Amino acid sequence: MTRERLIEYAKATNDPIPAHLAGDVASPVFAIVPVFESLMEPALEVVPVGLFGRIVHGEQEFRFHRPIRPGDKLVSRARMTGYEGLSNGTRGTIHLECRAEDGDLVNEQYVTLFVRGFDTGETRGELGPEHKFDDALRSRAPVAKVNQHVDDDQTYRYAPAAGDPMPIHLDEEVAKDSGLPGIIAHGLCTMAFTSWALLTEVAGSEVDRLKRFAVRFAKPVLPGQDLTTHIWRAGAGSYAFETTVGETVVIKDGLAEFAE
Repeated sequence: MTRERLIEYAKATNDPIPAHLAGDVASPVFAIVPVFESLMEPALEVVPVGLFGRIVHGEQEFRFHRPIRPGDKLVSRARMTGYEGLSNGTRGTIHLECRAEDGDLVNEQYVTLFVRGFDTGETRGELGPEHKFDDALRSRAPVAKVNQHVDDDQTYRYAPAAGDPMPIHLDEEVAKDSGLPGIIAHGLCTMAFTSWALLTEVAGSEVDRLKRFAVRFAKPVLPGQDLTTHIWRAGAGSYAFETTVGETVVIKDGLAEFAE
């Protein structure tokens, strides 16, 4: 990992935290970058090639053991832990481990994929850990509300920084042919926005305090839209959050856990 790569990612996600912009430490969602190739292998092994066009990123969870820093040499491995057939599709979870070259565990990730319109007809193995939002929290005022803007060129900056050149994020015609209203923001870019919202509002911008970070992607975000994230205290060091565009929920079941 190079300092320049960490800086590029921070800038591509409008991250204002000085340590991230200086490349001293990676922003949390950057952790997807070094494992991206490993992530694809289990999907290729399990999901039939003809269904690849139906895959969407359903949920993402990070478990941080330590932050990524410049100079780190990282090795990752991934495996499909289970899948569940549903009437509207099939969801499956991939577990990833990212380790330093000396074997120390840097982070773990649970990636839940959803194959639209295909019911495998069975359930096998285990899906990712639960992080469902507790609706009882809505009876209390949120501890913070963060407004953010997704720039018109956000996807063109994020794609090279993350190494994710999927055309639905870069090509208007391809996106519309896929049934989308136009180019959509990368889900992980939106998640990165929420990560620095949580860090700045409740953790003093200290990324090393973040131990768990999970979301469910509910609706796509378009370049030029405004995000609003509401954050509720859910326990000691634990915060639940939800992100909307206007009245539409785009990230739900958000959970962040910090070391006190």
